[in-house]
Amino acid sequence: MSTPPLAGGPAGPDALRPLVDTVLDALHEGAVARGGPLPPGGPTAITDHIRTTLTSAPRDAPHTGTAAPGTAPHTEVIPHTGTGAREALRTLVRAVAYGAADPAHPRCAAHLHTPPLAVAVAADLAASALNPSLDSWDQAPATAALEHLLTRALAAEVHPTGPDPDALVTSGATEANQLALLLARERHGTLGTTVQTVCAASAHHSVHRAAWLLGLPEPVTVPAPDGTLDLTALDAVLTGLRGPLLVVATAGTTDTGRIDPLPEIADLCDAHGADLHIDAAYAGPLLFSTARRHLLTGLDRAHTVGLDLHKLGWQPLAAGLLAVPDRALLAPLAHTADYLNADDDTEAGLPDLLGRSLRTSRRPDILKVAVTLRALGRTGLGVLVDQVCAAAQHLADLVEKNPALELYERPTLSTVLFRPTHADDTTVAAIRRALLTEGHAVLGRARSTDGRVWLKATLLNPHTTPDDLADILTLVEGSTAR
Repeated sequence: MSTPPLAGGPAGPDALRPLVDTVLDALHEGAVARGGPLPPGGPTAITDHIRTTLTSAPRDAPHTGTAAPGTAPHTEVIPHTGTGAREALRTLVRAVAYGAADPAHPRCAAHLHTPPLAVAVAADLAASALNPSLDSWDQAPATAALEHLLTRALAAEVHPTGPDPDALVTSGATEANQLALLLARERHGTLGTTVQTVCAASAHHSVHRAAWLLGLPEPVTVPAPDGTLDLTALDAVLTGLRGPLLVVATAGTTDTGRIDPLPEIADLCDAHGADLHIDAAYAGPLLFSTARRHLLTGLDRAHTVGLDLHKLGWQPLAAGLLAVPDRALLAPLAHTADYLNADDDTEAGLPDLLGRSLRTSRRPDILKVAVTLRALGRTGLGVLVDQVCAAAQHLADLVEKNPALELYERPTLSTVLFRPTHADDTTVAAIRRALLTEGHAVLGRARSTDGRVWLKATLLNPHTTPDDLADILTLVEGSTAR
């Protein structure tokens, strides 16, 4: 058996080219076979399909060698003898594409799960082929330089008047929120004191998880009666607390896309001497929208800001950031491992990357972001943001005009909550599951402050048409009528 080819080096592209063609064909075949936003049948049917695919004998690849003792050929999840690269790619990629919940389908609209841009996916292929690891400069010379330049430029979009803006690449809002709490803890950590986090009831669940992981007190939860942090309640909470405080505000809540009153929250933080972190994982890319940038007024007043470009940035997972107005705020993350960032190497001018993340081995996720921004520019990305927000407004219009449906509220971003008029919560939840099981649509669910369950359409596909939106509502009405 010959040694399999590698993806890198001068010969890498020649080895990849036929395999990429195989992958593209398999993606197409799987999507055509699926025919909708996800396959019908629910979890059992999909698991059975994948199990059968893994253990079936290939139709067009010769069997060579012998199976493991006591087993038949190709009946194991991990076969004794391989089938070859092209057969394996064709078979498994087709099966996974068939069994996918495809965010590129206009009726796949449940979560903040974006259909990535083709140009970003192509860039990610290059990143995977080159495989730099951003834990030391000698593993990633070019991508380290690219990350250094682009993260500082992106941080300047968030903190245009900051003394020395910088940003860390994260795996998403969960890691960004954890880093924000960690930095606050280290910034104020003295003997006998710790940081108390304060957040709204509508804040992302990862804020509570981060406090738990870091050994911090359970966050004090402030009411959010209209889906955003209540300012009077926040003032009262901050007045009654002592010691270092960190307020976490949200720009783009998961359930409704609402944006907390950022300038007023920043004023209260200043008045009470509290630090401010803003989780802008959803709404952050509004910075590129001329029409909607004003919704983020006050963002630049935060000590730390998290945003995800794998949401309203159309990047493959993952592409998160944590931005700060002054890179000196990142100093607590400094860490030394002699084999990665020895002092004499750093003094000699080799960049120190280990303090740029809590992770060690780390993909060059910045490459796809850089390619996308170069290809589209600020205006191009802003147009995409405006398109999906406009689609949400149109869907809200359709719901409001239909007496059989009820709209929760006009959308702030690209999330629309609605439900059949007069339906109870059990019916609403059953409609969502029926659409999933039948393979007709992927809609999310959210519970409003009054306790009711709503269907959630999170529109992130800029190719979605008014007819696609009408189809979603028709499917919901059809399920209601059963």
